[in-house]
Amino acid sequence: MIDRSLRRLLGVLLLSFGVLMVQVSRVQVLEAAELRNNPDNGRSILRDFNRPRGQILTSDGVVVAESESVFDSAFDYQRLYPEGALYAHSAGYYSFNLGASGVEKAYNDSLSGRSAELRLSGLNEFLGGAGQPGDVVMSISHALQSQAAELLGDRVGSVVMLEPDTGAIVALYSSPSFDPALLASHDGVAAEAASRALNTQKGNPRRPSAFADVYFPGSSFKVVTAAAILTTLGSPSAAGFDDTAVDPTNEYYPPLVSNRPIRNFGGRTCGGTLAEALATSCNTSFAYLAAERVGPDAMVDTAQAFGFNEELPLDIGGAVASVFPTDYGEQLRAPSEEVPAGVYANSAVLAQAALGQNSVAASPLMMSLVAAAVANGGLVPSPHVVSKVLSGDGTIVETVEPEPWRTAMAPDTALELRAMMKLAVTDGTAKQLQTPGLELGAKTGTAQVGEDLESSHAWVIGFAGDKGFAPDIAFAVFVAADADRPNQTGGGTAVPIARELVSSYFGLL
Repeated sequence: MIDRSLRRLLGVLLLSFGVLMVQVSRVQVLEAAELRNNPDNGRSILRDFNRPRGQILTSDGVVVAESESVFDSAFDYQRLYPEGALYAHSAGYYSFNLGASGVEKAYNDSLSGRSAELRLSGLNEFLGGAGQPGDVVMSISHALQSQAAELLGDRVGSVVMLEPDTGAIVALYSSPSFDPALLASHDGVAAEAASRALNTQKGNPRRPSAFADVYFPGSSFKVVTAAAILTTLGSPSAAGFDDTAVDPTNEYYPPLVSNRPIRNFGGRTCGGTLAEALATSCNTSFAYLAAERVGPDAMVDTAQAFGFNEELPLDIGGAVASVFPTDYGEQLRAPSEEVPAGVYANSAVLAQAALGQNSVAASPLMMSLVAAAVANGGLVPSPHVVSKVLSGDGTIVETVEPEPWRTAMAPDTALELRAMMKLAVTDGTAKQLQTPGLELGAKTGTAQVGEDLESSHAWVIGFAGDKGFAPDIAFAVFVAADADRPNQTGGGTAVPIARELVSSYFGLL
């Protein structure tokens, strides 16, 4: 009996020892590299501050982050940011006290020479060694990035420009910004003080408005609503019947179960075909079609197909989810010939949401992807800032391959919507975007903030390319509401910025 108990105890001990050895081996071998390379790991940072670190460069070869050997410091190398605030939200910062952000964090293993592609050998990696540091090349153009910063000036806002088929970002600027060297200082007290000061400054310079904040998109969201309308109701038939046409004499739309009418900008009347309504940014048409013809389910499905209500897969992280409301209350009346979508307790909210108001909120990056989906046959690309990683001798060791993130709509719907956005440039609210030699499509947005009619966000989203060819670039320009600059509009404030940037992209300036 005793022998049997001892054997059972011995078996339990051996099993426990075996499990322990498996766990130790897993941590030491399988997870060792991940733990060592984590840029938030204090011991990792202490180690890496005493060895060289790779450069971060723009697509046109400008160095935006590099390390310099120092002799009067606690560490052997100091991280430098030659372009100051211009790339604080993309290249990021690398700090002993405050961790890392942007490319510095997302590509830490490449910059420190510890990626699988850069390590000297499997044995060296196992023993904790590192290869030569790698250089990370961004897809961002220094020329466009500099111009975006200059055009925004001291206004709060952001610019996003990307290739619609690959998702490669060529400009990503948020204003205000900050000098990352302040946070990368070896003087820990100074770095912490700079961080606290930035966190209290107007506009929150630490937070990139391009992808880490969301705002009312206003009428720029009508592109998403138009996609829902086309998907649900179909395109105009060959016989000329248009199920999306609305009476062009409408001065206001009386939402279902609400006594607050929705009016058009400036109190004007508008309507007609969906293409005409999009070109002229007709509130009454879109509110009516979304609330009474399309309905909440199709609107939510379409918004989420574009990527709303989900975090964006930006390669450097930090991209928050844009928001489209999903709860419209109970159904009060079933679909009928008079109201095909049915009547819901919050049908009035849906009418407002279709205009990019109420609780709809989007980041400029999200809205640039909306434009990209239209330009790219309905496919939303995965946005990325980094294009490749180089070894010390300039050899490409890693290339970021483009891939679609999701399908927003059918290709024929995208083609129809592309034509409608072109009409907004030739005959609508984005006329100032017209550029000789180029074919552009766009949608402006003027999003009222609160009850102040003079305080509005200004937006424009769109795409551009050579005439007769697929668009080469998609963009979003956002300028935040500013009490000192009343009466901002998408057409008057955001469009001129976009036109300058598009002209520069195609070498027309």
